[in-house]
Formats: sequence, structure tokens, C-alpha cells
Amino acid sequence: MTTVIRSATEIAPEHRPEAEAALDVLLDRSLEPIVDMVLMARDGAYEAASHDGSVRFRRDERGEIEVLETRGANPVERQATDQLVGLEAERANKHPHRSANSYPFAYEQAAQLFDSPASPDLCVIHSAAHNWEDQGGHLGEHGSIGIVQARAPWVIAGKGVRALGVAPIAAKLIDVAPTVCELLGVAPHADGTYLAQQDGEVRSDVLDMAGGRPAHLVGFLFDGTNSNVLYDMAASGEAPNVARLIEMGTGFGHGAMSALPTITLANHTSILTGVYPGHHGILNNAWYDRRRGRQIITNSPATWPHATETLEPGVETIFDAVARTWPDSFTASVDEPCDNGAHYSTFHFFRRGEIPPIPRSPEGLPHVTERFVRPSKDYAWSSVIDHMGTEQAVGVWSGHYRDESYPLPRFTWVNYTLTDAAMHEGGPHSEMAAASVRDSDARLGEVLAAIERRGVFDDCAFVLVADHGMQESDRTCRGDWDVALREAGINARDEAYSFLYFGIE
Repeated sequence: MTTVIRSATEIAPEHRPEAEAALDVLLDRSLEPIVDMVLMARDGAYEAASHDGSVRFRRDERGEIEVLETRGANPVERQATDQLVGLEAERANKHPHRSANSYPFAYEQAAQLFDSPASPDLCVIHSAAHNWEDQGGHLGEHGSIGIVQARAPWVIAGKGVRALGVAPIAAKLIDVAPTVCELLGVAPHADGTYLAQQDGEVRSDVLDMAGGRPAHLVGFLFDGTNSNVLYDMAASGEAPNVARLIEMGTGFGHGAMSALPTITLANHTSILTGVYPGHHGILNNAWYDRRRGRQIITNSPATWPHATETLEPGVETIFDAVARTWPDSFTASVDEPCDNGAHYSTFHFFRRGEIPPIPRSPEGLPHVTERFVRPSKDYAWSSVIDHMGTEQAVGVWSGHYRDESYPLPRFTWVNYTLTDAAMHEGGPHSEMAAASVRDSDARLGEVLAAIERRGVFDDCAFVLVADHGMQESDRTCRGDWDVALREAGINARDEAYSFLYFGIE
């Protein structure tokens, strides 16, 4: 991996007084229940500041982190990846205070964010307990770089993969793409990287290609899935298809850490490009782009088909890299907004105005838990979308979908949304969350069965991952720092409940 040193986007001098005033408000003890820390770039360094301490750091010419100064308690001193591993440990400390939490790769996480010219002046990290009242009081939350919200599951299995079971190891989500490329045999660039502007690394410790490389790789993304919950359900027999993949390969027991912000579209893109959000250009679900002079929104039904329009020039997806290596290959992207370079994509239909037929309701569809589709609109809608995705993936792998014939895909990516909807609404430890895993596991099984029917299962590798973790919030821990800022007379534009910009109307 080639280290590229970038210049941080610092708070503009004319906005420093507003930023300093905002910090006084945000770091007041009264907001500690909801504000974990604030990140920023100023005076040639990065800084993480909390109510009881701060740390300043920088990257040297090799890209290594150098801590410059610590005042009081360093808010990101704890960075162990094995903190709160296992469902029992997580349940025993559902809402850890900063002093009991962990922030893996925190220095790197902060630095990459402020590499973007669209980065905020201040990035507010909410506490582990915070329940977002403005978002309907979700019982499951993410967005923070705290361990449970950042920790995504990652299982890699099949041909070319070591069968280690759930191993006590950790990774980063930016490692997924280069590892997939190494496994498939994608042609590297001159500098040895597999993808342009690659930040992640190949996890060769989980690969064993003595028997050859797989001819096909199929990836699944269970959006917003809590790693401890998924591994526990696989071990107990409630997710048999996930358990099958683990038995065929390796699960990262300490998780794969999502990038700041631990948000959907930013990390979908990081998974499929091997690049941090601050480098690939999909910075959040919503942010303000100073260069374009406008708000960018990616995470909505209206904008998903066009989510990658702000991808930085030169950033490659796995689809691009496969096409570059094998120009006659076929790739498929199912319900995945980061689909650049894919030959088949769900969102190609939407962009052409040819929306696939959508069932009017989930009633009568397979792998649907009726107990939750009736009272929950989000559970019902995600069940319909994931059913459609399964139909597409099975159809493509069967060679025929919607009057079109397809060759065997070299690389397939299938995105499922139900787990995120259910874990938000019910919390990751709820029966609703468990039902969403069971439903998604059954849909995954349908795709595996289609691959087996084509007779190439033993020549396939598989990836199962999430875009971020999910933490059970404290429904009594409400509050909004925007209210406190307005009451103090501070005009800050808050995008996606975390990115503060000054001087923008």
C-alpha cells in the first residue's frame, strides 16, 4: 500500500471564533450525557476533545501518527479491538461511558475525515447511550467510532480461504476490497495496490490459495448488523447459512471496524473501494460540499440510484478492478448503491426509469416474519426490498431474470437492508432484530442454493459483512446539542447529526 500524505482541511480563520464558542457549549459538563467528544483539525494538527481532556496529534511524512500533546484524560486512549467482544459482555455494559469504551484506530479515523475538502469544521461524536429523539427515538444507534457502533461482522469463506472459524482477530472494512481482489487474482497496479487510491490492506492471514483461486466470489452485506448478535445466532443454530459460511472459512471475532462516520453509504463505498470516506468522496449520509456550494444527500430512496455521483475521480470499485483485469467478465450488483463498473445493477433499472415490479406488501412472501411486518412499516418495506434482491440474485445466478439471460458472474454483491431497519427500531438485542437475522439468513440460503444448482459452489469464495455495527441506546438519554448551540447564539449548520459547518446559511 502506498502512503499518500494529504493536507487536512482546517477550520477557516474567519470561523475560528464561532468554532471556539461552539466548543465551549459542546464540551460543557451539561452535555456530557449526549456528547462523547468533538473532533477537529486546527493549527497543523488533529484534535479529539471531551469534557475531561483532549489529545492533539499529527501524521508524519510516512503517515505515522505522532501524539503532540495530551491535556487531562485522552478521550481516545483506549483503542483495543477486543473490548466488549461477545454478546454477554456487550449486554453487561450496554451504554459504556467513554472511560469504559474503546475507539479502535481513532487517530487514523479522525485524520482521514479531515482529508476531505468537504469535511466539517467540527465533528461531534455522540455518546454510546444517546437516543436520537429527532429520529424517532431509535433503540439501536450507530455513527460513533465507539467499539460497538464501529464493529461490523466479517466472514470470509470458501475456496482459497483458511477455515479458522470465529477467530480472535480484527480488521478494517477498508480491508475487504483488497482482500477480495487478492483472492480473485485481480491485476495489481504498478505500486502493488489492487484498487486506485487504496487505503486498506490484504488480509493474507485468512487466505490459503494452495488449492487455487476461486473462479467466482459472492459478497453479502447485512446492513447495520451487530457483530456479537450475528455470531451468537450462528453458533446457536438460528442462522444456519451464516454458520455454514463460518464453518467454511473465518469470521473476524473482534470485528471489522467501519470508518468515521460509521454510517451507511460512507461505509458501503469504503467496503467496495478499499478507500476511507474522507478519500473516496461519499462523506456521510448527508453533508455540505463547499466546492459545489450545496448540501449532498445520499441515503434516501430518491438519491440511492445516484449516490456515487460525488465519488472522487480515480477511485475504483471492485467491479471496476474486475473489469480492468478480465474485460469479458460479468459482474452483478444487487440493491447496492456503490455499483460503479458493474455490468448488472439493480439501480441501472431505476436510472433508466424501468423500476422492477415491487410487491404491494410482504404478505405471502417467503422468509417474512409476519409478527413484525404488520406493526412495523420499516420491517415490511425492507422485507419487500430484500425479497426483490433475492429474486434478482437467484435469477442472475440461474442465468435468467426479467427476460434477460446472464452468464456466470465472476463477482456478485448482494445488499440486504432488513437487519438495519429492525435493529434500529427494536434495538440489536430485541426479538425483532433476531427475526431480521433469521429472515436474512434464509434469503442468503436461497442464493447459496442457486449457486449450488449451477454446479460451481466449490469454485466460489464468499464474503458476508456489514457496513457498521449497532448499539442499544438508552431511551432516557435524549437531547440535542443544536438546541444548546442556538440558545448560545451560535449559528452552526448541522448535517447528519454530527457534521458542524460555520459560515453557511
